[in-house]
Amino acid sequence: MECGIDIVEASNEELHPPSKPGMYQLDIVLKKGNNLAIRDRGGTSDPYVKFKIAGKEVFRSKTIHKNLNPVWEEKVSLLVESLREPLYVKVFDYDFGLQDDFMGSAYLYLESLEHHRTLDVTLELKDPHYPNHDLGSLDLAVTLVPKEGDFRETTMLMRRSWKRSSKHQSLRLSDIHRKAQLWRGIVSVSLIEAHDLQPMDSNGLSDPYVKFRMGHQKYKSKTIPKTLNPQWREQFDFHLYDEQGGFIDITVWDKDAGKKDDFMGRCQVDLSLLSKECTHRLDVPLEEGEGTLVLLVTLTASAAVSIADLSVNILDDPNERKEILHRYSLLRSFHNIKDVGMVQVKVIRAEGLMAADVTGKSDPFCVVELSNDRLQTHTVYKNLNPEWNKVFTFNVKDIHSVLEVTVYDEDRDRSADFLGKVAIPLLNIQNGERKAYALKSKELTGPTKGVIFLEIDVIYNVVKAGMRTLIPIEQKYIEEEPRVSKQLLLQNFNRVRRCIMLLINAGCFINSCFEWESPQRSICALLIFVVVVWNFELYMLPLVLLMLLTWNYVLIASGKDTRQGDVQAVEDLLEDEEEDFDRDDKDSERKGFMNKLYAIQDVCISVQNALDEVASYGERIKNTLNWTVPFLSWLAIVALCAATLVVYYIPLRYIILAWGVNKFTKKLRDPYSIDNNELLDFLSRVPSDVQVVQYRELKVDPSHSPSKRKKNNPG
Repeated sequence: MECGIDIVEASNEELHPPSKPGMYQLDIVLKKGNNLAIRDRGGTSDPYVKFKIAGKEVFRSKTIHKNLNPVWEEKVSLLVESLREPLYVKVFDYDFGLQDDFMGSAYLYLESLEHHRTLDVTLELKDPHYPNHDLGSLDLAVTLVPKEGDFRETTMLMRRSWKRSSKHQSLRLSDIHRKAQLWRGIVSVSLIEAHDLQPMDSNGLSDPYVKFRMGHQKYKSKTIPKTLNPQWREQFDFHLYDEQGGFIDITVWDKDAGKKDDFMGRCQVDLSLLSKECTHRLDVPLEEGEGTLVLLVTLTASAAVSIADLSVNILDDPNERKEILHRYSLLRSFHNIKDVGMVQVKVIRAEGLMAADVTGKSDPFCVVELSNDRLQTHTVYKNLNPEWNKVFTFNVKDIHSVLEVTVYDEDRDRSADFLGKVAIPLLNIQNGERKAYALKSKELTGPTKGVIFLEIDVIYNVVKAGMRTLIPIEQKYIEEEPRVSKQLLLQNFNRVRRCIMLLINAGCFINSCFEWESPQRSICALLIFVVVVWNFELYMLPLVLLMLLTWNYVLIASGKDTRQGDVQAVEDLLEDEEEDFDRDDKDSERKGFMNKLYAIQDVCISVQNALDEVASYGERIKNTLNWTVPFLSWLAIVALCAATLVVYYIPLRYIILAWGVNKFTKKLRDPYSIDNNELLDFLSRVPSDVQVVQYRELKVDPSHSPSKRKKNNPG
């Protein structure tokens, strides 16, 4: 479901204000549609509306499902420079997973509008290829007001857009004021269950999942197969930008393999009606469908997040730093468990960026992301060596999060061009070190042109960080749609094969002891086997893993690090994949590969993802044992020591009894608890071999030194 975004759009001039009072504020209320075109097989459509000026998209409405006479009542305010450019209005039918169908278009000529007067306008929709077809109409209310004054600040702060998926979907931010990026609070949502949903399949059941949308933030639940009373028990957070509240739009869908998913109903939560700092249980009936959703919603005040100039740095203030260090001291380890720490990122400058424009220059801006938190700098126009000098402050909810810094080139009429990216795990950061990072490609597997200079400080509470490791990892709201790729499928297969080969080699080694290929080895193995079996106790199992961790630590400390070979093997694997991705895309466009295999697309993606998951868990177990992330390996040592002592002193039957009673009574003690597996949550924080390669820093040319500053040469 798409949601409208209220924006005030600025012109994309250079940093100079217009010389004449030629700015106008255009207020539009998109009211409703009348007798729109049928585009779905059921005799209806799922319409939404786009507004464009000078070829640039400035507004997109929410989607109204299964309705040829939709009512939107959405308002948008636009700042336009010239009345000569008409407003281009286009209507589309939303198709989940497919290309959206065109439903008609019309022009609103701004020169014909009266100033300071609200006019009701009806636009007749037409198809340029079939001008005689009746495609219905749209009702608008339009107000045009001339603006006077200095628009220098407005022209400097413009809406950015950048590609977020392989389907060229774009996320657009309105950046008219710096505060528009900063959220006022956190909306914590727990999707518990649903009752009495509508059966959509021939067996009288459904395979339901839920989509949530709040502004540009999205979340999609897992699919529960074959049920009308699903239990999800998933929790996620949205940012609250409007102090007055806002709306969460919710849609329920039935998953259908090989064809379009069925719409099962929709509902909306008005946050302005909920009191803050307490949890509300909501039983929300579905509109345009059957059944009820059960949600828990909590509104809390925002954690520390800010944007400032380099001269305004809270950690440079001794009193501020002392207060922050006290907030995350060991004495406050059990106060506000979710508040693990804070990270301050100084985005200083970049050098030697790629030229994205035909003029041989770029208009770079920088986006800083930590999980679902996203902030950005201003644009420096026509410059390959931009200086931003901004300080971003984020709250850390998971110390295993990865800080992503991406540089884009702003474009007037289309999505921003990618210039480079770096991914830095928080645990890898050296506090207070001003450092040059070589920019990487989108997949983070190879270098691209340019470096970026950052200075990062992370302050966190070790105890809170350890406890948060054992709860489910936060899912990103905006992720690329999975696609079928023979190279990715082959890559994941090879990763699984490498894990299996480790087990096979271990089996061959054991078998060689049985075959007495080496008498000395076989005698030692026999003696160890007899001693261990004769004296075996259950506590020895975690003790063996503890000894393995210790042995690997000793090897690494003595300089015998075997991890480099694994990283190099995965790097070679990813390089082969990257070379073939473009060839895959071209073959896909030329042969219509995705369309021909649409019926088995879900199966292919499931196999691809299953291979990735199996390989990732195998690699994560290995990387825990070989100290890829020391924090997690130390945490594993603490857990294994505790497990060894527990199993040594407490009889096994008592341990199993306590575990079983806890499992049986958990639902009775807390009916809305979110299910999780602590071991899998721990392993989800350990990077796979692919992630190790993605997070590894590239060597930087010695000429790019943090202490050396290039002249501010635009080219």
